Formats: sequence, C-alpha cells, structure tokens
Amino acid sequence: MSIDKNSRYRSSHEWARKDGARVVSGISDHAQDALGDIVFVELPEVGKVLKQGEAFGVVESVKAASDVYMPMSGKILAVNEALSGDPALVNREPYSGGWFIAYEPTNPSEWDGLLTPEAYEAEAGKE
Repeated sequence: MSIDKNSRYRSSHEWARKDGARVVSGISDHAQDALGDIVFVELPEVGKVLKQGEAFGVVESVKAASDVYMPMSGKILAVNEALSGDPALVNREPYSGGWFIAYEPTNPSEWDGLLTPEAYEAEAGKE
C-alpha cells in the first residue's frame, strides 16, 4: 500500500491534499486496490457546496459501487473530466492523474481533524 505523505485522510479512504487555497481529493491506493478495476466514476457538479462527510460521488468497480465522501466541507471548483473517458486512471495514479475533485474549503480547521499519513497507514493496515 502506498500513501501520499503530503495528504491527509479519512478513515473511509479518501485523501485530501492542499493546493494553494484549494484542496484536491480522491481515493487512496488502499481503496482502489480493494475495489479492483474501476469502470466508472460519478462526480458532483462544479459549484456544489457539500459538508464534511457528505457523499460527493460514486466509484464503481468490477466488484462493487461505493460512495465517496468529502474529506472537508467545501465548494466544488473542478472535477477530473479525464475520469469519464479513463476511470482506470484511479487504479494507475490514485494520488496524481486519478484525483476526483478540487474544492475551496469552507471550514479550513477541518484539516486538523483528518488522519495524518502515518495514522491512516496504521489504520488501513489493520483491514
């Protein structure tokens, strides 16, 4: 299992990485590995405002469909359009080309409540 040392995590396997004033998020390497071959990703509309923990999309694999949850509250600024044509990007590059959304956090202090890479790695390793 690889982790991104510059990200924070939710126990539901989403990652969040600061990118200037915005935050970029997707699912972890552990999550994509558990799901298997990803065949479809449903993402929210740009401009939508969501609360931390609220489902923002769905990822479907050959094994299952799973909701994907907001690591932090925020307004969606961009979605990864490349995933509509190549959802397997999530399998190949979960922390780079396979990102899901970019958003403006509406409660930046929520960052401090996310799991550190080390804490996530320890928690995900128990599964």
